[in-house]
Amino acid sequence: MLDIIQEAAKSTISTMSTVFLMLFLTGIMAEMGLFHKMAFIAEPLASASHLPTISASSFVVSIGSKLAANAMTARLKEEGHLTERQAFLSALLNTVPVYFREMFTYQLAYVIPVLGLIVGGAYAVIFSATGIIKLIIIVMLGRRFLDRDLAKPAEAIKIAPKRSIMQAAKSSLAGEMPMFIRMTVIFFLTTFLIIYLNKNGALESMNVLPLAHLFHVPPETIVPLTVFVASPKAGMSILGPMIQSGSLSEVKALMVLMLGSMFMLPFIAIRSEIPNHASLFGMRMGLSLVATSTAISMLVRLTALCLLMIMN
Repeated sequence: MLDIIQEAAKSTISTMSTVFLMLFLTGIMAEMGLFHKMAFIAEPLASASHLPTISASSFVVSIGSKLAANAMTARLKEEGHLTERQAFLSALLNTVPVYFREMFTYQLAYVIPVLGLIVGGAYAVIFSATGIIKLIIIVMLGRRFLDRDLAKPAEAIKIAPKRSIMQAAKSSLAGEMPMFIRMTVIFFLTTFLIIYLNKNGALESMNVLPLAHLFHVPPETIVPLTVFVASPKAGMSILGPMIQSGSLSEVKALMVLMLGSMFMLPFIAIRSEIPNHASLFGMRMGLSLVATSTAISMLVRLTALCLLMIMN
């Protein structure tokens, strides 16, 4: 039990140190009105979703860091500048840029060289399509459930430009501490629970074989499929030579990748996304955000997998 507490504490210190810094810096920038000046970049997107301009500001931040953007969104919700629905869709919107950022940092840099242009390129397209589909869903939900008029008060959030950086830092720190303390406690408890369940085998009890048989995945792909669930890069490094040697067709390789992704996403959600989102937005909203985002990603993979099965 002591080792679980130590591991949870280590993870909490590492993650929450970053969160504290992100909260502090975004708080200073918000106090000085800098985000409002950058919001014009994403204002058309926010307007289409019936979200306030401040959501466009957090979206701009998410291009560089989803964690910083969510920290900003959580603070705005805490201060009453965003309603719960606005905060929910804003946080969901903050997950979109990663799909396009990773096109350069992951897909072009690793996936395509390892898997080849056809398989790697198709995987990259499906990955990017997830971001586009998620964006469309957010716009549809915003137009359906958000009142366009409610966005206007939040757009009026402006901080006096004459405020010095020291004044902004003090105001940021004062507003940050109560929320940060609550976030740290929730993150530690959530992380402790997940590590405890993992140590007792609860998170590893699912077997990939039944799903592999259900979708008629070739027996020779069971090993790379199993490895992919634990480590996508390692799984791809095994699949790459199989594709190049012709022992595995391109369609079947993509089927393995889609099935592996579907199986991997819930584990990623449980191990990392839930602690982060629950600490920022509370358990109920955090779980809802993770479940919604993961469900959309899994649905895209399932659709692609079904199409590949029809082709095969």
